[in-house]
Amino acid sequence: VLINFSMALAEMERQQLDAPSASMLLVNLFQLLYVLDGLWNEEAILTTMDLMHDGFGFMLAFGDLVWVPFTYSLQAFYLVDHPSPLSPAAISAIVALKAVGFYIFRKSNSEKNAFRRNPADPRLAHLKSIPTATGKSLLVSGWWGVVRHPNYLGDLLMALAWSLPCGFQHLLPWYYMIYFLILLVHRDSRDMSECRRKYGRAWEEYCRTVRFRLVPHLY
Repeated sequence: VLINFSMALAEMERQQLDAPSASMLLVNLFQLLYVLDGLWNEEAILTTMDLMHDGFGFMLAFGDLVWVPFTYSLQAFYLVDHPSPLSPAAISAIVALKAVGFYIFRKSNSEKNAFRRNPADPRLAHLKSIPTATGKSLLVSGWWGVVRHPNYLGDLLMALAWSLPCGFQHLLPWYYMIYFLILLVHRDSRDMSECRRKYGRAWEEYCRTVRFRLVPHLY
């Protein structure tokens, strides 16, 4: 957030602007919302793959202290010296994309976290699941009945909204989107292998029920 804010000030100075450009404002506001959401829903982070399976170590420490702040801010860095004017229609479309992505991301993560914390919660009675030999159940309805990783889908839509304000003149502001897509596809593959080993036949039934991994009818 602070790096992005600094980039907004640098853009105003370099381009002699009285206020940050619309593109810079979108990037700053979108990523600020992402950070605030993470802080507000901090308890849900405890049920993510990073903490439940990978654990805390060099990868997580380096990622949070170095990788995230200096790669997530590449869009703002690019806009400092590369103006990217947006029409009102383009701004509206990008904001709508961000809103859809955020809605999918937040609702699916909240649903998963609530189910993991208390599957017997009456508010979750409408959700269907497949029991496994481990004693846990696999969600096959709600957001998690649409694709196997609806939270990844929402995250990717938000990543796309972060990059679009920068236009298509350079690869740099699209680095995060490309890297994130590769990361999530790899994580999905790793998750598939681990869950197949862990849940056995229940996982096979789950895959038959929820056919699509990330994007409905595409992947």
